[in-house]
Amino acid sequence: MGPNALTAKQAEQLRIDGNTCFKKDRFGAAIDAYTEAITLCPNVPIYWTNRALCHLKRNDWERVEEDCRRAIQLDNSSVKAHYMLGLALLQRQDYAKGIRELEKALDLGRGANPKGYMVEEIWHELAKAKYQEWERSSTKRSWELQSLKEACESALKEKHFLDVSEMEGFIDDADTSHLEQLDTLRRVFNKAAEADIPAEVPDYLCCRITLDIFHDPVITPSGLTYERAVILDHLQKVGKFDPVTREPLDPSQLVPNLAIKEAVQAFLDEHGWAYKVD
Repeated sequence: MGPNALTAKQAEQLRIDGNTCFKKDRFGAAIDAYTEAITLCPNVPIYWTNRALCHLKRNDWERVEEDCRRAIQLDNSSVKAHYMLGLALLQRQDYAKGIRELEKALDLGRGANPKGYMVEEIWHELAKAKYQEWERSSTKRSWELQSLKEACESALKEKHFLDVSEMEGFIDDADTSHLEQLDTLRRVFNKAAEADIPAEVPDYLCCRITLDIFHDPVITPSGLTYERAVILDHLQKVGKFDPVTREPLDPSQLVPNLAIKEAVQAFLDEHGWAYKVD
């Protein structure tokens, strides 16, 4: 066995030792083992992501970010690295970049293992981040609309006062006009606020099985659309048939429903409250 092979074997044993420590919640010891592995073989991405996960468990987000960035330099398709980097960026309130990293992780995860546990976990964190982003924007919009509404009402009151002083004998007409203008103003601002008022998600954007908004919709030969992970789970555990039509169905027959996916994204872009997860 050559020196390079021997070094790689030693590094791999250190990774295994680190994994054992991690499972026992001995994160400091695990970090030491992964650090030694990195020292021996610094170009192995998994050593960096394993150490990053230990830092995450200790809420050491700066080191999580450092290790994940190094892992991504070595392997830009690392789902875990993009995912943990996204979480780290969110922790330091770099919301836009954090969300982009989570979206990247989700796309990579769906390509690698669409029904894997990480895909659902990543979606949950992304949806939570998107919802929080909507909350911040919604609060700001609400405050701005209320301030503008109050300014407009004040201007109308001033105008009404001037109109009354100039329209002796026509006070009733001035009052009627003023009330109509206030009513129109209220309707305009209520309409402007509608997008931020939670309502029901349209049925066609929801999975027939979970009743939740689609994350990764696929369509069957019968024309029905399901959430990918959910229908794959059904086919594996229940049987290879469509749960609604009962017709035979194989995983290879599932096709991404891009039209629904685009419709869901358009709906979420306009109604950020729909990102809310339990």
